[in-house]
Amino acid sequence: MFGGAIVAIVTPFKNGTVDEEALRNLIEEQIAAGTDGIAPCGTTGESTTLSHGEHDRVIEITIDAVKKRVPVIAGTGSNSTTEAIRLTRHAWEAGADAALMVCPYYNRPTQEGLYQHYRKIAEEVPIPIIIYNIQSRTGVNLLPETLARLATIPNIVGVKEASGSLKQMSDVIHLCGPDFAVLSGDDIFTLGLLALGGKGVISVISNVAPADMAALVDAFAAGNLQKARALHYRMSPLIDALFIETNPIPVKAALAMMGKVEYELRLPLCKMTEKNEATLRAAMKTYGLIR
Repeated sequence: MFGGAIVAIVTPFKNGTVDEEALRNLIEEQIAAGTDGIAPCGTTGESTTLSHGEHDRVIEITIDAVKKRVPVIAGTGSNSTTEAIRLTRHAWEAGADAALMVCPYYNRPTQEGLYQHYRKIAEEVPIPIIIYNIQSRTGVNLLPETLARLATIPNIVGVKEASGSLKQMSDVIHLCGPDFAVLSGDDIFTLGLLALGGKGVISVISNVAPADMAALVDAFAAGNLQKARALHYRMSPLIDALFIETNPIPVKAALAMMGKVEYELRLPLCKMTEKNEATLRAAMKTYGLIR
């Protein structure tokens, strides 16, 4: 079972290329802070602008750096089933513990098309698969009933739910059963999803405040709702600031403010407006992450 506080880790760049040293340093800091898993090459990792060679290399670096201390959940999604199979097979052969697979974007498949897409990949590659449902980016919503069909496939083991609907998350948990890992795809819904029976979060804020997100999940698991709630409210203003512009623009800016990465993105993503950067900087200062 995959769960806990899993970081959707950024891909650091330096002079236009992947900054391997910075990535390795981020991974070490995550593990030391109590993060329960590392998810490279997702949305936060700017997978859409990585070349196939870079995509493969980032996953390889992550697996090597982690050294089996926590699970590596490699982003391998595509809107081409054939391409997704290739990416997923590479992750499996490289030693990833699971694949995180976004719903096919732009071509807007039907529910049956989504089912066939994931079934085909699961048949071709025997790695555990966590589906990533985020309609705001893909244009399609993988419905709970479709997920329930997919949950009967042995190596489809969970979903990162970013539908923005606690009702949908509740329906998924109810239909898919306790052995299917439902993870929040939005930091702000983590506590609510845990209360419904979810297993954790694949988190953006964990890039800058990993110990607090891990502590929230751990506190809830220990039955300390008061502590979990306090951490939720502590993190909420920073979560808002980290999504003031398109993810991962603000979180990369935040990590740069902390001196952990270069403030470098790939077009069509670009640096924050001065006004929004000031808002983020103020939130970071209030939180105690920078001076």
